[in-house]
Amino acid sequence: MEDRPSPRDSDLSLLRASDSNREQIAAVLGEAMSTGQLSHEEYSERLDKLYQAKTVGELQLLAHDLQTDHRRPAIANLASNPAATDSTPENVIAIFGGSDRKGRWRVRRRTKAFALFGGIRLDMTNAEFEAREVEVKIIAIFGGGEIIVPEGMEVRSRGVGIFGGFDVHGSPDVDPSAPVLVVKGLALFGGVTGKSRQRPKR
Repeated sequence: MEDRPSPRDSDLSLLRASDSNREQIAAVLGEAMSTGQLSHEEYSERLDKLYQAKTVGELQLLAHDLQTDHRRPAIANLASNPAATDSTPENVIAIFGGSDRKGRWRVRRRTKAFALFGGIRLDMTNAEFEAREVEVKIIAIFGGGEIIVPEGMEVRSRGVGIFGGFDVHGSPDVDPSAPVLVVKGLALFGGVTGKSRQRPKR
């Protein structure tokens, strides 16, 4: 006998899609292309459909066959659990615009950044770090990303540039007591850069 979706799932799929829902799926699609799950043509086709989608169910169909880092369906809790918790990664998204983190802010263990025809700037000079080692995964497609770290911080760059540049580095003199930043991701027809800067004196 066929498994049928529960009434609750059906109700959720009929909800009208919000901008934040679309941004979440756009980030999932960008990650899927960077990991080889989608070709550039498939990504473009799904992105077109994304901006035409009117309901959560239509958005779910665009990502139902994709896997996240945890090898689970990428959109399991799109509508039922929209609020982030302390253990979840922070998502920074810039689509046809900009997103900026600076001043006193908390860098989580994992941060996912996605720039599509937009720019992202993460200034960690005065930030507080949630863990001894933090990871930023940034995808820039026809866009850019800039990461600024405090002087003495070790940076391990593991990103790839395709028709673009991925050049992120920290201080030449590493402070062993400072946190470690691991940067992963993809720059496709875009650029991701990083540098260190001395903390301002108080």
